[in-house]
Amino acid sequence: MLTRRKLIQRLTAIPVLGGIMTSIPFTTAFAGGKPPKRDLFKELGVRTFINAAGTLTYMTGSLMHDEVLEAINSTAKEFCLLDEVQDKVGEKIAKLVHAEAAVVTSGAFSGMTLGLAGILTGIDEKKVQQVPHLAYSGMKSEVICQKSHDIVYNHALTNTGCKIIQVETAEDVAKAVNERTALMHFLHIESDKGKIQHEEWVALGKKFNVPTSIDIAADVPPVSNLWRFNDMGFDFVVISGGKAIRGPQSAGLLMGRKDIIAAARLHMPPRGFNIGRGMKINKEEIFGMYIALEKYINQDHDKEWAMWETNIAHIENTVNKLSGITTEVHVPPLGNHTPTLRVTWDQSKIKVTDKQLRESLRNGSPSIELGGGTENSVNLTVFMLKPGQEKIVATRLKEEFTKATA
Repeated sequence: MLTRRKLIQRLTAIPVLGGIMTSIPFTTAFAGGKPPKRDLFKELGVRTFINAAGTLTYMTGSLMHDEVLEAINSTAKEFCLLDEVQDKVGEKIAKLVHAEAAVVTSGAFSGMTLGLAGILTGIDEKKVQQVPHLAYSGMKSEVICQKSHDIVYNHALTNTGCKIIQVETAEDVAKAVNERTALMHFLHIESDKGKIQHEEWVALGKKFNVPTSIDIAADVPPVSNLWRFNDMGFDFVVISGGKAIRGPQSAGLLMGRKDIIAAARLHMPPRGFNIGRGMKINKEEIFGMYIALEKYINQDHDKEWAMWETNIAHIENTVNKLSGITTEVHVPPLGNHTPTLRVTWDQSKIKVTDKQLRESLRNGSPSIELGGGTENSVNLTVFMLKPGQEKIVATRLKEEFTKATA
């Protein structure tokens, strides 16, 4: 039986035991003097892979440069005011992209919502609080968009309570504009499918006194697109930060007219009375986005392009030696505008479908992801590969084609 006296004796012994434990050198537990780093991918059973497909959100976009990670880690150790960070970083970014103003957002999608919300409300906080219930304050409620540009991502615009009015010609625009028109929106990646091109769209907006916006989410390279549309006169421009710029995957940029950006900021955290409260971006991501953008603009793009061409050529030269294989290098004019290799095979000689090939590469070691094609073709890019991975991709493709050769 545990008596009161025995309990007191046990409790008084605890500090002695603690002293003994703390006298044991910490380094005896870890031979190297530091605790081993945890591999969370391995620990949690998350598959990692070589990305030969491109900057796709479901594949977590792109990988951040070391400089970006350093910016994120170093700024995580101090407190500051969120608005001050956005002010200072926004000023720097605006100069880099030839805009009156800029702000780091939680992706291009949120930038579209915030930019339009800013146009709807201006700096009237009562209106800010009422979005997306536009009728209560008599706010404008329509966005004009070319039919071919009205894709799923325009949900970012309808989130504000506005509806999309589809047009196809300049004459349609003239008929569609009215007192409810808040914005004329353009989608760069579908520009070749629309009848109205960028300059004419901006001119129509100015003619009818309607702000114009453009979504260029995945449209660098070329690097000049970062300022091309600001220089052209679009009132606001949005782009993803976590694709070719290689900033945080959850970040993006909203850039454009100073009054629109100022109004959009009222819809952003730290304020909580707005539609954008859930579109939070932390200080580390803001700093990381700034460093990523600065690095991207200043890097040697010609040298990088030449490296991509060399790596594509290595893969092409490896696989096109096989009987039944044909290859073609092309550069998509819009979206992931980089050297891309299309590999096609004769299925009478090579008994495999594109789905089977991609599954084999996905389930192999190391795992590799390719872009889709047709039943007897795949597409792949190299601009998201780490140095040397082009050799792994080439070897594995050759192995799988050889295995499937009839």
